[in-house]
Amino acid sequence: MNTHLAALQPYPFEKLSELKTGITPPAGVNHIALSIGEPKHESPQLVIDALRNSLSLLETYPSTRGTAELRETIASWLQRRFQLKQLDAETQVLPVTGTREALFSAVMALFDSHRSDNQVAFPNPFYQIYEGATLLAGAKPLLIPCTQESSFKADISTITPQQWDQTQILFICTPGNPTGAVLSEAELIEIIRLADKHDFLIFSDECYSEIYFDESSPPPGLLQACAKMGRTGYERCLAFNSLSKRSNIPGMRSGLVAGDASLIKQFLLYRTYHGCAMPPHHQYASIAAWNDEQHVLMNRNLYRDKFALAMNTLDSKLQIYQPDAAFYLWAKTPVADTEFARNLFQHSHITVLPGSFLSRKMGDTNPGSNYVRIALVASLEECRQAFDRINAFLDTL
Repeated sequence: MNTHLAALQPYPFEKLSELKTGITPPAGVNHIALSIGEPKHESPQLVIDALRNSLSLLETYPSTRGTAELRETIASWLQRRFQLKQLDAETQVLPVTGTREALFSAVMALFDSHRSDNQVAFPNPFYQIYEGATLLAGAKPLLIPCTQESSFKADISTITPQQWDQTQILFICTPGNPTGAVLSEAELIEIIRLADKHDFLIFSDECYSEIYFDESSPPPGLLQACAKMGRTGYERCLAFNSLSKRSNIPGMRSGLVAGDASLIKQFLLYRTYHGCAMPPHHQYASIAAWNDEQHVLMNRNLYRDKFALAMNTLDSKLQIYQPDAAFYLWAKTPVADTEFARNLFQHSHITVLPGSFLSRKMGDTNPGSNYVRIALVASLEECRQAFDRINAFLDTL
């Protein structure tokens, strides 16, 4: 047995289930789940049609590298979206079965346990896959606090040069989960320069990049920052993205990794043995999704409406912040986050996720404590109901 398994904490939703144990919500009140970041908007018809039209491809084994057409489609989308003048579909792009699988397996493939620099750094709070991959690779986690004082971005100023020297991989998440904070192009360039100076890799989780509010200012990406620096080789850098949030197809498990060709080559070797090639009909449908922007714009508009409703409706007793992007509200609670989540479920039959379940204690503080993550994935009408119920609950505190 892998002895590192013992170091893993229960997944946040396992903790949430335990937190709600023994609670009976009000009878006759429909449950509204705002805890899981699972898109609930309709999947685009063009993807559904592409799936139906490609079922004959089930007769063939998929290629781990993906088809040339899919890689070229992904490369073209990345070039358009992130203003890249150069990206080689043959050597710098790899289709993956969603960002979750790829973020995890990239650490397995690229972390060298024989080196003395044995740390993997990531924001705190964080997407739990970063920690799981770190621990199962035998690496030591290096937590970077994300607080209100740092605009909910990873405060890299808290990390010493000696700590950077001990780091092999840095995870960044922009737009951030759970806070929705976006790293600027200048901040990304600063991180790239740190990686050059201290010899570590950057894995940029960008799966929320297409959920934003200002059409004139989409969130920048890691490869875009590289291009700004004139680095078309994207040395040390890998960007991860997905169709799950962008196109409302989380069940299809389709994403990408792109960047440094030398890292892609080693990651492809690992994946060839790992056995995680994307099914052929999913590849065909992914081409349709990456080639269309109209459904993505419609998706953003739906989230804009829900955020506008939240900002105009939720009581000031719940301190909420308009995020830069993504579909989460990171809300400061007037009582402990676990107490808030438990009592809200009991009073209003609404599920939200305590922030402390997404973070780890650093010294005497936990940057996720007294926050809850509210995922605005339900319909506009369900969100309206939820906000009214939350306000009524706040009146009881």
